[in-house]
Amino acid sequence: MKMVKSLLLGTAAGLIAVSGAQAADLPVKAKAVEYVKICSLYGAGFYYMPGTDTCIKLGGYLRADAILGGAGDYNFQQGANAGSNNRLTNYYTGRARFDFNVDTRTATEYGVVRTYADLIFSWDSQTVTGSNPSAFSTGSASLGLYHAFIQFAGFTFGRTVSIFDAPWQSYPAGGPDTIPGGSNHVNGVNQVAYTADFGQGITGSLALQDETTANNGQSNLWNVSSGTAAQFVTGVYGANDWGGTRTPDIIGQVRVDQAWGLAQISVAAHELHTAYYGATEPTGHPSDKWGWAVQGALSIKNIPTGAGDSINLQAVYTDGATRYNFQSLFPQSFFMFSGSGAGAYQSTGFAGLSDGVFGVGTGIDTVKTWGLRGGYTHNWSPNWASAIYGGYAQLKYGTAGKALICGNFAAIALAGATCNPDFNFAVIGVNTAWTPVKGLTFTADVSYSHLDQKYSGTIASPGIATAAKPAAVYELKDQNSVSMLLRAQRNF
Repeated sequence: MKMVKSLLLGTAAGLIAVSGAQAADLPVKAKAVEYVKICSLYGAGFYYMPGTDTCIKLGGYLRADAILGGAGDYNFQQGANAGSNNRLTNYYTGRARFDFNVDTRTATEYGVVRTYADLIFSWDSQTVTGSNPSAFSTGSASLGLYHAFIQFAGFTFGRTVSIFDAPWQSYPAGGPDTIPGGSNHVNGVNQVAYTADFGQGITGSLALQDETTANNGQSNLWNVSSGTAAQFVTGVYGANDWGGTRTPDIIGQVRVDQAWGLAQISVAAHELHTAYYGATEPTGHPSDKWGWAVQGALSIKNIPTGAGDSINLQAVYTDGATRYNFQSLFPQSFFMFSGSGAGAYQSTGFAGLSDGVFGVGTGIDTVKTWGLRGGYTHNWSPNWASAIYGGYAQLKYGTAGKALICGNFAAIALAGATCNPDFNFAVIGVNTAWTPVKGLTFTADVSYSHLDQKYSGTIASPGIATAAKPAAVYELKDQNSVSMLLRAQRNF
């Protein structure tokens, strides 16, 4: 009996020991999973980043474009080789684009700290140049950074649209990228800005912006002393002779934004700082000069024609600041060709845009422009909308600048030809958009563009090799372009 009792006690002690060992091997209890929580402070789509008090929103779009006519992704038919109007011209082009943006916001004792970045990935149709091209010259894959900024206590630091711009940029009711009549920094411009909120939807803003960081930078600053006939017939009137950056553009804006719409006045000061008359310092340079621009914009919402209908209008005047009218996506020199009834080989129209003009020993003669832009959008139903839009702008060179340019024109002018580098440009178009489900839209947009150039007569052109144009007699004539955009876009 004593032996049995000892055996039972030993067995029990062993079991307790094993159980203790197994208990020691059990894992520590895991922390509760931190599920993503909705952040309702800043609107739909925001979530708290796990473990922080920062809210984040991811968004963007995927877009597929097909363009009939035009140049690239919804430009008018100009340059090499849409403007050549020959066998090198693309009858259609296409683009696939993915946009991805990240918006973060954090509430602090000083107000909300916001960061925003918007990245673009595109693949475009390619364009050929030359009379017998063996390779494609432009197009294919590209990357872009349209926005990358920090906002804090009314300040904006980084890259985004300009406070000079109207909220719709250069698209008052859709349309191509090349509607004149106002500024457009849809691709962003580096800046430091401050906005004061006075209540009742009234704000005032000041900014210093680096216009050289906008798409295609500044307009031309022609040094015509180096101009050639080969350049002239492409709309290039000399060397684009900017010096280094000295003073950023100074921008001011006042806006009233309320339920009925908005009204905005913008002003800009733009320094013209050249390099040298020649290739080296001893050749000298003209004195710096300031250009300026002023723009007004008006938007009227929910007009009586239908819920959600709107009218957007703007007008601009510039003196030595051409980009604020013929905006960042408008070509700053271009040519167009078509047929001729004057016995010439073909007809041509070309234009060169500039902030100012100078020659050896002269000062800068600024270029003046004005323009109008507008659009009307009508909603037929929650799923269908149509719009009509247009823009018109005029560019005029000063007396001294015109004389310098026309001195080079003499090298190609034939008897009876007249020189006047001024021009007008107009765009009008219509579109219809169908949104079968939320976030998915199909659009058809047709636009007509017209170059009203002021040259007349005929010229002996040296030809344009990239456009396969031979040296021949060409008639100077107004030119037209018709383009159609077909787009499918999914926003998320």
